[in-house]
Amino acid sequence: MTSTRSPSTVTATQLRWVLALTSTAYFMVILDTGALFTALPRMQRDLHADLASLQWTVNSYGIALAAGIITAAVLGDRFGRRRVFNLGLALFTLASAACALAPNAAGLVVARTVQGIGAAAVLPLSLTILTTAFPPQRRGMIVGIYGGLAGLAVASGPIVGGVVTEGLDWHWIFWLNVPIGLVATTLATRLLPESHGAPERLDLAGVALVTAGVVVLVWALVRANDVGWSSAEIISTLVAGCALLLALVRWEQRVREPMLPLRMFRSRAFAVGNLTTFLMSGATFAAAFLITQEFQFARGYSPVSTGLRLLPFFGTPMLVSPIAGALSDRIGRRPVMVTGLALQALGFAWVAERGSLHTSWVELVVALLVAGIGVSMALPTVPTAVLSSVAEIEMGKASGINYMAQRFGAVFAIAIASAVFSAHGNLSDPAAVTAGFRPALWSCVLFATLAALTSVAISARPSRASDTTYPADVLVAPDPSKEPERTRQCPTSCTESASTPHRSASTT
Repeated sequence: MTSTRSPSTVTATQLRWVLALTSTAYFMVILDTGALFTALPRMQRDLHADLASLQWTVNSYGIALAAGIITAAVLGDRFGRRRVFNLGLALFTLASAACALAPNAAGLVVARTVQGIGAAAVLPLSLTILTTAFPPQRRGMIVGIYGGLAGLAVASGPIVGGVVTEGLDWHWIFWLNVPIGLVATTLATRLLPESHGAPERLDLAGVALVTAGVVVLVWALVRANDVGWSSAEIISTLVAGCALLLALVRWEQRVREPMLPLRMFRSRAFAVGNLTTFLMSGATFAAAFLITQEFQFARGYSPVSTGLRLLPFFGTPMLVSPIAGALSDRIGRRPVMVTGLALQALGFAWVAERGSLHTSWVELVVALLVAGIGVSMALPTVPTAVLSSVAEIEMGKASGINYMAQRFGAVFAIAIASAVFSAHGNLSDPAAVTAGFRPALWSCVLFATLAALTSVAISARPSRASDTTYPADVLVAPDPSKEPERTRQCPTSCTESASTPHRSASTT
């Protein structure tokens, strides 16, 4: 591994700038994601968009982010982490302006896709730059600060989105990113240290195949209710999507440096853990998407009131996840994650069963609190189980795959929930919204229940190739002077095992 500047040569002032700039960029990306949820109904009204367009504003970002995160990490290792980080931050900033200026839903979807590509560079490389700059003895504290800011962004995102949407306009959710992003990019170009990892071959074909396969399948789910599930368009699209994903598997078996090393999936804990991550993240994102629509379209709550009512759901990871993580160290991960995912399913089932217009919002918020406590128990345990199942040298690749599972789970669950919603209701009036909301939320219950069931199969003991204690030093960048062979840094999910609030950012 080569580095143009080692931790020992970075001054205290430069370290403060590294922490400030990487955390600012990271906070901005995470806050933008949470703030968007409470703004979606106003965006739908102003852009005259249907539910399909509304979900694409979320899913286009998620697909681009999931597909790009491993590629961004590889590009950073090859061409310089600061350089790729700055390009990603600049792209995110410009795309934010494009989102604010979007004249229609189609323009917004395109801008959100570009924004997701920028975020795919900011999320993993902000962590890599931060941990590489600081000496090993200070990294635990620094990563804690970094993750704590993510937790704050997740908890405050819906409220900030509500305040901005109600007090100004939803466009300002994106406009606020522009001055912050421009200043941060300018300063980062001058003040962040540059570092490189061992150059790795880019698996562009793998990225193209997984992106195309997911887009085609999601397109089929979105269009199915409009043109019919048995129509030639849907059948051919579903077949094409499956064929693309099958081609991905065959390609990854042959390529020298695959994006998705299939040998890692021979570990039951790794394979089942990523499946659990996919299902858990899907249930959480889709439920948040649906509930914000129900609270505003059906119950008539303002964006600010919606954000406040969602606070118990989004804010619980800051309090519960650290306790759950410590408890899992004492009694084991499996009991904590299984119990948590069961509580998530129970909370969502409570909302789905009782979510009529005659039910008090207090009861629904209590049910969401139960679900929030449940997912907060799973957030520190499921990714840790996944990463503990692989050899230490493979942590970076494993964390990138786990993060892809999170984002793709959200994409598919939102598409499925929206399809169920469209089959039973619409956005025309409160009764029609609730008629679609309740069966759609049952699809989230199904995702959460399957996550609880699959988590039972995750091995309680880590793999022989990994450290049983999962120490903090595997969660941060290696010391270049001591371990030159460990050149890949965990993208985002690795921090998610060290810092629970950040995991909530990924899943909520």
